[in-house]
Amino acid sequence: MTGDRISLAVHDHGGDGPPLLLLHGAGRTLADWAAVAPLLARRHRVLAVDLRGHGLSPSGPWNFPGVLADIEAVLEKHDIPDALPVGHSLGGMVAVLHALAHPDAVPGAVNLDGYAWGRPDQYVGLDPAYVEERLAQVRQMAEAASARGPLPADGLAQELARQRELSGQLGIPYDLLEAGVRRSVAERPDGRLELRPEHDRALEMLAAIESLDLFALFWRVPVPLLLGRALRPVPPVPGVDWFDELMTAYGRGLARDLDLLAAERPTVSVAGIDGTHAMLLENPRGVADAVLRFTSETLPGPAA
Repeated sequence: MTGDRISLAVHDHGGDGPPLLLLHGAGRTLADWAAVAPLLARRHRVLAVDLRGHGLSPSGPWNFPGVLADIEAVLEKHDIPDALPVGHSLGGMVAVLHALAHPDAVPGAVNLDGYAWGRPDQYVGLDPAYVEERLAQVRQMAEAASARGPLPADGLAQELARQRELSGQLGIPYDLLEAGVRRSVAERPDGRLELRPEHDRALEMLAAIESLDLFALFWRVPVPLLLGRALRPVPPVPGVDWFDELMTAYGRGLARDLDLLAAERPTVSVAGIDGTHAMLLENPRGVADAVLRFTSETLPGPAA
């Protein structure tokens, strides 16, 4: 860590052509890009990073200025200041912020399903007060999930068993899920294992996400922007009978607002991707195809 910057863990996937920087979602790691990156590397130089507090990267206060400084350091070190950021979920938000911070260097940005929980008015057909109440419960669940603490003695085995079950439910290769879990496990000073990011940093991260008005940011991006949207709903949450209704309503409002944005902003394009929010793991070909279509229209050289 140097100043406000953290030296991030990087996986260089190689490739030639205009550079891309791949950014993962909250609580995830660069392992999520394992199946997508080789497809992109056929036309691009591709790097993926673990964001601060995730995977193999050091931890530090979680705020967007610090995260953006980390990314700038990676691009400087690899001499690719003009890399186009491609982010999923939280990484998509970071990609947009990076493009806003460097409009003269960054040729475009890709945000794949990085919309957080949106505004109450985006939940079509539901009363905004009801939505506010449910979103407060969603936030509580997210905060509780981040407070998991050290794993019990058999905790890693239990987590891998859950991932194997998820593999069967969503058709995701188990090795991709296992790699993500193992990269997220860290040893505490007391020798016990825990999943990153640690609780305090996760709470900082959730607060940072809550602070963003994402559609206001999308309107301001001066370079070409691709907004990817999952076409399949998030899987049900066991024991939460209202979650499906909430996500269905949000999906309708999100589709409406993305289409409106694209209609009024010629630099914005929207791509529906067959998959749930876990699209990188479920449909790497669909994700790569959407990104490559965008870069072929946006970037010069071999990507065209």
